[in-house]
Amino acid sequence: MTRGAVTATVPVEVASWVTRFVGGDGSGRRVIDEPLEPGDTVRSVLTRLSSRFPELHRALWHGPELGENIEVLVNDAVLGIAHDLDSPLASGDRITLLAQYMGG
Repeated sequence: MTRGAVTATVPVEVASWVTRFVGGDGSGRRVIDEPLEPGDTVRSVLTRLSSRFPELHRALWHGPELGENIEVLVNDAVLGIAHDLDSPLASGDRITLLAQYMGG
C-alpha cells in the first residue's frame, strides 16, 4: 500500500464579517487550509481561494489588485510591511483576512 504525498498547505484565517463570504455566519473565525504549490505567492493563493468563493472574490479584489474592504496579513504583519501580493510563500506561512472597519 502506497501513501499519497503529503501536500503542504497555507492556513488562511478568515475573521469577522468576512466569514460570510466563505460559508460562515459573519462572525467568529474560519480557517481554510489552501494547498501550497511550488512558486505560490500571496496573490496566487488568494486568487485560487477566491475563485471557489465568488462573494469573497468580489469583496477581496478590485481588478487585479486588492480592494479596500478586507485587510490581508501574512504571518501577522499587514500586507506591504514584510510581504506584498507577489511575495513567495513557504511552508509555515499564514494568511489572515480581516474586516476593514470604516467610519467617521
